[in-house]
Amino acid sequence: MQTVLISGGGIAGPVLAHWLHRHGFGPTVVERAPGPRPGGQAVDIRGVALDVIERMGLLEQARGVRTRMRGMSILDPEGHEVDRSTESTFSSGRLDSDDIELLREDLVRMVQEHTRADAEYLFGDSIAALQEDGAGVRVDFVHGASRTFDLVIGADGLHSTVRRLAFGPEERFIHHLGSYLSVFGADNFLGLDDWQVWLRDGDAGFGIMPVRDNTELRIAFGFESGPLALDQRDSGALRRLVVDKLSSLSWEGVRLAKAAEEAPDFYCDAMAQIRMDHWSRGRVALLGDAGYCPSPISGQGTGLALVGAHELADCLARTPGDHRAAFSRYERRMRSFVTLNQALATENPGGPASEASLAHAKNALSLGG
Repeated sequence: MQTVLISGGGIAGPVLAHWLHRHGFGPTVVERAPGPRPGGQAVDIRGVALDVIERMGLLEQARGVRTRMRGMSILDPEGHEVDRSTESTFSSGRLDSDDIELLREDLVRMVQEHTRADAEYLFGDSIAALQEDGAGVRVDFVHGASRTFDLVIGADGLHSTVRRLAFGPEERFIHHLGSYLSVFGADNFLGLDDWQVWLRDGDAGFGIMPVRDNTELRIAFGFESGPLALDQRDSGALRRLVVDKLSSLSWEGVRLAKAAEEAPDFYCDAMAQIRMDHWSRGRVALLGDAGYCPSPISGQGTGLALVGAHELADCLARTPGDHRAAFSRYERRMRSFVTLNQALATENPGGPASEASLAHAKNALSLGG
């Protein structure tokens, strides 16, 4: 049995573990966090990604926790409604579509629970070093003992450790898109009832949606900026920056700033893409945001993670013992799909992608297997 270490226990990693187990591999998932990460924005499962979830037997479970928005309001900087829609929202698109919008934390919990019996999970640890030889990849962990695996897959996000160790510094591959996004939760102090609000004020703006039967809010706050000279690991500095920017808003700035200051699930990062000529090197390959992050602006990061995991496992299964052929096939299968989905973030960076472009990108690949 070939052993595969997967770095990252978010969405792509556990889904890959599921399919690898189905194909007779021995997957191990290492995740820096001590357990499923709470918080995060709503994510979308669309097009061929729905097929992946259905093949995993999770479609009805995903539908059961989907958001139930009735529509949205667009506000001016003072909080006055200037437009509304009961047909679509910026976060999910058309409300009458078959797409599923759900909270990221719900999807992560779902796929992790579904794969606990299929894979070994190492929570609270991460990779410190990789050393490949003819027999496999020796992996040194930050906390655990060193081990050797046949293959290593980096599914560890925009700031991937596996990518850095195997391919080089992040600066070679990251392309900043001119803005930052912060996401955090709060009590529903606005009293929203299955209804989103969106506001733009100068170079900043936010979308707010109620979740958990309207008891909580998820607040997505964005602001235009070039790359900031801040350590991404210094969440305190990023939080202070977001709090200051929210405080300057005319409508609900004070309460939004307080929510950001107190949120236990605070997140902030650059809107950026990862663009690489190759997603594999030797016995190491990249999956999802680690290899081809489209940025949240595209709305397709979850779809790429789900589809990429299925295709990578399928390619490995079709070429037993030949990882080079498998990785080459994986890149051929996914390259145009990735390019189309990344283009959704750059074709109209100030607003949502067109329906035609979204439909083309989400249906541009049929699943193998």
